[in-house]
Amino acid sequence: MNTKIEFGMSLSGGPEDIIQEAKRVENLGFEYISGGEHFMRGSPPSSTNSILTALSVAAGATERVKLLSAILLLPFYNPLLLAKFTSTLDIASHGRLTLGIGVGGEFPVEFEAAGINVKHRGSLSNEILEILRSLWTKNSTTFKGQHFDLKEVSINPLPIQKPHPPIWVAGRRTPAMKRAVKYGTGWFPYYYSPEMYKSSVNEINQIANEEKIDISDFEWGFMPFISIHKNYEEATKIAAEALGGRYLYNGNFANIVKKYCILGSTKECVDRIQEYIDAGAKKIIFNISTTAGAKDKIIQSEVISKEIIPEIININK
Repeated sequence: MNTKIEFGMSLSGGPEDIIQEAKRVENLGFEYISGGEHFMRGSPPSSTNSILTALSVAAGATERVKLLSAILLLPFYNPLLLAKFTSTLDIASHGRLTLGIGVGGEFPVEFEAAGINVKHRGSLSNEILEILRSLWTKNSTTFKGQHFDLKEVSINPLPIQKPHPPIWVAGRRTPAMKRAVKYGTGWFPYYYSPEMYKSSVNEINQIANEEKIDISDFEWGFMPFISIHKNYEEATKIAAEALGGRYLYNGNFANIVKKYCILGSTKECVDRIQEYIDAGAKKIIFNISTTAGAKDKIIQSEVISKEIIPEIININK
């Protein structure tokens, strides 16, 4: 069982910032650099990156830090193309790729624009994952399903990681947990309380036992949004303002961030992070929530690296 606690940082800027951000994250000692994607987050769309392109740029700017898609919107990809893209990136980065995937759905407009039925995103994702793992590990893949019909398809070269790059499945509910057990090598939820995380660990272990699937090497990831300030209420206010426009919610977003985000002073943040670790999380990928711009994100990433992480490591010796 993998019990080592590791930490990562999410990309927060635009395409022009990737090289500088990636170097900074690696120099600060984080184990992972991550980033997500949307194709049309809203209409007109807000600025977002294409994650495989972003990670390719980050790979060329770094030597050690692992590359995590957090998350890649799986239903948008043809499995053959995705297998080729990811294999190339894994080889070019000397085996540093971890594929974090999700099914999306928060913004139906992007599915409509791509000609994808949003109601099929779960079944699409399951078939893509089954085909992807086969293409990554076999010389020839034949598959017939609801969405794809392949006969003797293959890629060359195969990924450098064996049997294949890790697959962390994102989500919050039972279907995603089942997907993680059947097709993934890790669990990667977000907007979760420590209690919810512990419950998901128990449910995933139960699913694995019922399906007779060995998850002894399973990786337990978590992506918390974090807002570090001396005053807890100010941290809450800033996080709610920064995150409120990203997700559909009819109530006061401060209630959401108080329940699911890491907020307050470094001491308060350490205590909250430890609750998630005690619940089972071992790979913590931070996403800084601020309205003060790039300079504040740099400052907070340094605080996380130099003050919060050393304290967490000391607690868990």
